Amino acid sequence: MYRFVGQARLEWWANHSTCLEMYDITVTVDAVGTLRATGRHASTLDTTQREGWDFLMEMAPYFSIAFLSEDRGGIVVRVIEAENGTLSLTEAPDWDGSANGTFDLT
Repeated sequence: MYRFVGQARLEWWANHSTCLEMYDITVTVDAVGTLRATGRHASTLDTTQREGWDFLMEMAPYFSIAFLSEDRGGIVVRVIEAENGTLSLTEAPDWDGSANGTFDLT
């Protein structure tokens, strides 16, 4: 895949069998070697979705990206969200799937 413009889905997996959330995005991918892409959420996140997104981004900003019109998916990307809502995605092949988090249960 050298260039892709279209719909994709970011999936946040807790483990190999549990996907906690999926977010549809529009994305432009330029891939020569390592995948690099920019995108935006396909639709504005409501309050609940935004809270979930922010929580997952704080836990570990690593998502699996699935291209809806392609037979290719499961690429792990690190996501950075700019203040204007633009998403920058960079392939993260060395990510081991671990995340550190602290929960306040009070």
